[in-house]
Parts: sequence; C-alpha cells; structure tokens
Amino acid sequence: MQETYGIRYSKPKVVLLQDTGIGVAESAARTCYDSFENSENDVVKKIERQMPTSEMLDELNEIEDSKLLDDLAWTYFHHSILEHANLSFLIRGTSRGVLQEHARHRLQAISVRSTRYTMSGIINAFVASKHGGDREFFIDKVLEFDMFVTADEDYNRLEIGGMYDKLDFQSKKVSDFHSIAVAKSSLPFVEEFAGNPQKLYEALQAGKKKRNVGDAFKHIVTDNVKVDMVVTFNLRSLKNYFTLRDSGAAFFQIRWLAQEMMKATPKKYLDLIIKQK
Repeated sequence: MQETYGIRYSKPKVVLLQDTGIGVAESAARTCYDSFENSENDVVKKIERQMPTSEMLDELNEIEDSKLLDDLAWTYFHHSILEHANLSFLIRGTSRGVLQEHARHRLQAISVRSTRYTMSGIINAFVASKHGGDREFFIDKVLEFDMFVTADEDYNRLEIGGMYDKLDFQSKKVSDFHSIAVAKSSLPFVEEFAGNPQKLYEALQAGKKKRNVGDAFKHIVTDNVKVDMVVTFNLRSLKNYFTLRDSGAAFFQIRWLAQEMMKATPKKYLDLIIKQK
C-alpha cells in the first residue's frame, strides 16, 4: 500500500510469463553485418556454416550476453535488432486509468480482463438489493470484491455508492431492467427469493450468467477499477515504455507498474535497454 495525494492505493503485481531470449536478436544483427564468426557465442558461429538444429536453437535461446548487442544498443544506437526479443508479462491489480495510458504505446500486444463479461456479481448484488435489501446491502457485497486500486474502505464505499446510484437511475428509466440484468433462466429467482436479498444474491450468483451483461452497464465503473492484463512487448518497445513510464513526469500508477515490470525483467534484457547508473 502507498499513500498518494491523501489516498491509499494498492500496487500492481507482475510476473514474467515468457521471454524469447537475446540469441535471435544477435543472430539478426550478425546477419546484417555477416559477422557470425566474430561472436563470442559458439552456437552463433555455427549458424554461418549450417542451418540450426533444434539443439542449436535451444542453445541460442539460452544466451545470456552479447557484446555485439551491447555495442549496437549503447554505442551505435542500432535498436531495430532489439525488436527480435519479446517479453510477456501477467499484470494483476492495475487500474483502468493505467489501461488508458497503455493504449498510447503502439507496439504491444495486450489482452485485458473484460468488463463486458465480468460484471455479473455487481449486477446481481444490485438486483438483490432492490428486492428486499437496500443501498448498504449492495455496498457491503461489492466491497467484498476488492475491485478498486484505492485501499481506503471509506473512500471505496463512496465509489460503490456512486455505482448504486447510477444503476438505480438506470433501473427507473428502463422498463425491462431485469431482462438486461439477469439471465432468462435466473429470472424466477427474483420472485422466489423476493424479500430475502442474501438468498436472491446467492441464487443469482450460482445461476447462469447473463451473456455480455457489461454491455448495458459499463458506464458505472471508473478509472479506479482494477484490471488484469497480459502484455507483450518487443525489447525496443519495452525500452521506450520504461524510459517514458519510469519517470517523475509519468502518471504515478503507471510508474508503479513500470517499476514492477522492471523488477520482473531479467538482467540480460535490462542491460540492453536501461543505462546502468
């Protein structure tokens, strides 16, 4: 947890899912200069004389150092060869605000937890609160989801209360609210457990989920909501990301994320993209 601007926040968690190694990047550079024989890595030298076998490819992908890559990265600034190395990160608990910042980085592959498919619990809590419960029932239920990067309970109760108010407004405007909120097979639960919000909530949670339920309700969430995602960068793009986002000028939440990603990045990559102090 860290307090910033008077509000406590949780920080994201990051793990490196996979990396492709730097051997391919050296091979690409050696191809440019036709200099395979100058490599300090024996397997790279062999590539000049033969097409690599599967065993050679395994050895290539285990290379930890390359003097040529270091020279190209820091002396000649020939960074296109870094595009041949890729890293994929699993990120948990960053915010939708950070997701918006991420969209500005063009060269990345990104897959994000979808509000379109994952809002059933929130909507079920609201439906239950309207059939025997109240606003506090909804707030207490949603608070259990731990869905915000803010870590102050009092503040989060304000956030959830705002979500309730938006849903309540919408429910009064839409005559068939239940049809957009609850799966058809779960509609009988609304009458069966009317007056018992806890039982209704449990039944809705156990029942079939409304397909694409988030389509009608995306408007209720804010940039404060947590998201999980998998991102893949090539090394050149990751260099640009770290340069811009591990900066005092960056939005503090994406700076935290960049710092956690750097911690998860093996040294052999950092040596090529981060100038050692």
